[in-house]
Amino acid sequence: MRIGAAGAFCFLFVLLLGPRTIRFLYKKRIGDNPQFDHAELNELMRHNSQTPTMGGVLIVLAIFFGLVLFGNLRNMYINSALLAVVWLGILGGADDWLKLRNARLGLNGRDGLRSWEKLLFQVGLAVLLSVYVYKFGRASYVMGASRGIYNPAHSFFFPFTDAAIYLPPLAYVVIMVVVMTGSSNAVNITDGMDGLAAGCLLIVTAVFLLISWIVGVVKWAEIFQLPFVPFSAEMTVLCAAMIGATLGFMWYNAAPASVYMGDTGSLPLGGLIGYIAVITRQELLLLLVGGVFVFEVLSVMIQVSVFKATKGKVGLGSKEGKRVFRCAPIHHHFHLGGTPNTKIVIRFWIAGAILAALALAALKLR
Repeated sequence: MRIGAAGAFCFLFVLLLGPRTIRFLYKKRIGDNPQFDHAELNELMRHNSQTPTMGGVLIVLAIFFGLVLFGNLRNMYINSALLAVVWLGILGGADDWLKLRNARLGLNGRDGLRSWEKLLFQVGLAVLLSVYVYKFGRASYVMGASRGIYNPAHSFFFPFTDAAIYLPPLAYVVIMVVVMTGSSNAVNITDGMDGLAAGCLLIVTAVFLLISWIVGVVKWAEIFQLPFVPFSAEMTVLCAAMIGATLGFMWYNAAPASVYMGDTGSLPLGGLIGYIAVITRQELLLLLVGGVFVFEVLSVMIQVSVFKATKGKVGLGSKEGKRVFRCAPIHHHFHLGGTPNTKIVIRFWIAGAILAALALAALKLR
């Protein structure tokens, strides 16, 4: 009942407060002003000009209140999630606000917080949570003899196999930092078209809601031969709150979007996905389930690496460096190729759904 109540509350919270929030953002001129290093793309995205951003504040507030009302506040995992959503929500909000203020004043274009500043706060949160969670994991009991693994909260599991390795404290901290910061920034990069990031997030979160239930209940963990992680079933309430809030937001974010979530929404949503993956001990499975986000990040890394490696090189025909894609992230590559915005979004949703189905179908694969 708490799962359903959290989802319904967050959905209605965003749905009902959406119009008033959008009007407020319009009134305060908190609108998007896309500026890319590509004239043709700027022209294609011109219709998004002045569409309100920072709508992610609705998502953050909905998840926060949803967890306070329906989550078990004696559960350490829920308390850590509350800290994560507030921390990353404030970080994303500060970044959005600086971008909008600087654009309005003509200072540094769309620049907000510097990349290293955002990364510093993301890493700081991940380190704090990893230490807290690792210590809490000491209360976990000894795994069943069939597994022969002590304390699953301190082990790293490999999907589709029975293999696992024990993680010393430092390794656990590193994994939490990589997964949380990586997923947070991946969602942020993907958030570039109407409904794209939100729709893909819904799919990934739905998968992890099911996984949280499986690894959090002894009976189901044994059936699927997955590690039982005590107290992690409470992550289902967090997943439900995220799904409800994202669904409510998509009501206004669907093409043509009336509002964008901005970093205020994308950073905390991505960070929470990474957090849940670590808690449920399915970090590697996240790479498959969230394959769309991985693909988006890889496209940026490839584009930047090749561009820098060829910049100013004699004989390569371009002083600016070569580009593998028309523009990165990859969804803009397809957009510049003439594919309509809505068709790109729906195709990415389909790709995300296929990857999710493969991940779920492979849960029993050994």
